[in-house]
Amino acid sequence: MNYCFLLPLMLGIPLIWPCFTASESSKTEVKHQAGSHLRVKRGWMWNQFFVPEEMNKTDYHIGQLRSDLDNGNNSFQYKLLGAGAGSIFVIDERTGDIYAIQKLDREERSLYTLRAQVIDSTTGRAVEPESEFVIRVSDINDNEPKFLDEPYEAIVPEMSPEVIQVTATDADDPASGNNARLLYSLLQGQPYFSIEPTTGVIRISSKMDRELQDEYWVIIQAKDMIGLPGALSGTTSVLIKLSDVNDNKPIFKERLYRLTVSESAPTGTSIGRIMAYDNDIGENAEMDYSIEDDSQTFDIITNNETQEGIVILKKKVDFEHQNHYLIRANVKNRHVAEHLMEYHVEASTTFVRVQVEDEDEPPVFLLPYYLFEILEESPHGSFVGMVSATDPDQRKSPIRYSITRSKVFSIDDNGTIITTNPLDREISAWYNLSITATEKYNVQQISAVPVYVQVLNINDHAPEFSEYYDSYVCENAGSGQVIQTISAVDRDESVEDHHFYFNLSVEDTKNSSFIIIDNEDNTAVILTNRTGFSLQEEPVFYISVLIADNGIPSLTSTNTLTIHICDCDDYGSTQTCRDKDLLLSMGFRTEVILAILISIMIIFGFIFLILGLKQRRKPTLFPEKGEDFRENIFRYDDEGGGEEDTEAFDIVQLRSSTIMRERKTRKTAAAEIRSLYRQSLQVGPDSAIFRKFILEKLEEANTDPCAPPFDSLQTYAFEGTGSLAGSLSSLGSAVSDQDENYDYLNELGPRFKRLACMFGSAMQSNN
Repeated sequence: MNYCFLLPLMLGIPLIWPCFTASESSKTEVKHQAGSHLRVKRGWMWNQFFVPEEMNKTDYHIGQLRSDLDNGNNSFQYKLLGAGAGSIFVIDERTGDIYAIQKLDREERSLYTLRAQVIDSTTGRAVEPESEFVIRVSDINDNEPKFLDEPYEAIVPEMSPEVIQVTATDADDPASGNNARLLYSLLQGQPYFSIEPTTGVIRISSKMDRELQDEYWVIIQAKDMIGLPGALSGTTSVLIKLSDVNDNKPIFKERLYRLTVSESAPTGTSIGRIMAYDNDIGENAEMDYSIEDDSQTFDIITNNETQEGIVILKKKVDFEHQNHYLIRANVKNRHVAEHLMEYHVEASTTFVRVQVEDEDEPPVFLLPYYLFEILEESPHGSFVGMVSATDPDQRKSPIRYSITRSKVFSIDDNGTIITTNPLDREISAWYNLSITATEKYNVQQISAVPVYVQVLNINDHAPEFSEYYDSYVCENAGSGQVIQTISAVDRDESVEDHHFYFNLSVEDTKNSSFIIIDNEDNTAVILTNRTGFSLQEEPVFYISVLIADNGIPSLTSTNTLTIHICDCDDYGSTQTCRDKDLLLSMGFRTEVILAILISIMIIFGFIFLILGLKQRRKPTLFPEKGEDFRENIFRYDDEGGGEEDTEAFDIVQLRSSTIMRERKTRKTAAAEIRSLYRQSLQVGPDSAIFRKFILEKLEEANTDPCAPPFDSLQTYAFEGTGSLAGSLSSLGSAVSDQDENYDYLNELGPRFKRLACMFGSAMQSNN
């Protein structure tokens, strides 16, 4: 058989070798054992072809397959079989030339195994057996290096030569030249950092100080083909953080601190703070303060949170004895490594001047706060604790104590706190009190101190079921069947973990149809103790479960577990019984809600009915409105609105519902007018009758909630019941006065002249 195949060169330029004919000696012989003799079959010589990846040329010629039996008369037909045949690779059926019709990518697939077959086109039969060959995709440098683990971040101690390493990968074939051989370089980070070209190890090239700069960005480049021309590259960034080392000592920025202290300040009082500064951070900045001269009066301690030095009064001061002090304080780091001791040879120092003040101080408690403990359920008047405050002044005023807004505790003049009500830890486990101390001789001097009372637990609550259990068992249940898993809870607080013990009561243990097994994990299971139950005879079982806790002393409770007998379905499930009970419960709840709503509606209806009846029976505020009064009275505003400013209202408002004046007999018109004229000369604003009348009406208006808020009421003379003038209206006159003599009108003066002319003898004579 003849073969023509393609070989790639180093730089990816294909080289086509000429076809050659394989000799008979080069043919592969395959022997098959058949009975007792061997049969030799003619075979194809194995071969392989190389195709460069990413070749853009269409119908790229790979090579040629040719049978040694092919005499060139075009009677043979070549076929290509296997993965990629027809879609990626095609073969000229007459010549055996193989072509690649698609661009290949070695990173996706580097090898294709195909089979070739030669068929006699005249007979349609295979001339030779199938021959298998391989097409290999040769690599070109088409992938740049990539850093897969980015972003990179490293923490390196300052002034340290520690190193870190970055690694890039290249998808090209490492066996194909230098396509995947990488070379690392530093694009950013000099002169502080350097990198090994082949390993990617970053080294610190100089000592760096975190206090100057604590973060650095380093940019690393990786090139393939060991950096030769045409190489591809990739970059990544590395954030290098410098961690702190204790290379700085704390320093006082103030050379002198001025503090004051009252002569009444008790021992242990904080009189001021001083502060040193350290450029280090974290544990390296922790410091300790001290007083150099070993002062007997003052001390200095360190606040571990703020790193401040707190000046403490060790011994009480007396203004009359010494009114100022000068002390020297120093500071040093708490944690210093041996190799860094050179930075901490001399400690920083400062001076503190303390001025003593002479003033009247309030009472001072011996402690900044008090913490007491008491057992719950202690009886009334039980001792809780004692607080103590003193007057720092020379007169030593007695102290009176009080508790702010507490109904549970009280305190006496000695500072003794007692209980006034029983305590229950389950209701309140802590009480925060404020105790006030007041000087007896100067009540303006008051001090307060917080007092925390913790109520200690005693085992006073027995364990109980953790939930309500609704248990069911089938009628045909067998012995030993698990019915329910139960658990318990305890409201008491336990020093150790709660542990509960489960048992049946003595009666249930002897005669029970169920047994209980303690799982020893605060749960227990209920099992049947017999086979078969009857829903008709015993539909419900009540089991008494005893639960004991591990308290001291131990408490036990009896809990009743209700077990319903269920007519289970064919699968032995109690779900049908549970669903029925749920529906009954929901129906019962609905009926209860409807009944409550109906009751509420009935109550509201009854209330509305009572209110309606009361409204109908309400007495008339002005009974005189029931009489047939047709007279009107006109109200004139104080500002004098004129004749058109009138507003008529019922005269009944002027009548009293409680005081009724006796209606006098009607007099003749002449007599009434004469009487009215005489009274008009006597009755005025100062008249006792007039004042009594106004007071009566004023009282009625003040006591009547329904009276309109009239601004003013002008009353002209007396009219209506009890008036001497009687009614001036003609509507109520039943008797004619034409027969009377009106000559007396002439005697009443010029104001009645017109009336005298109209009703006098002259008018009668005219008639």
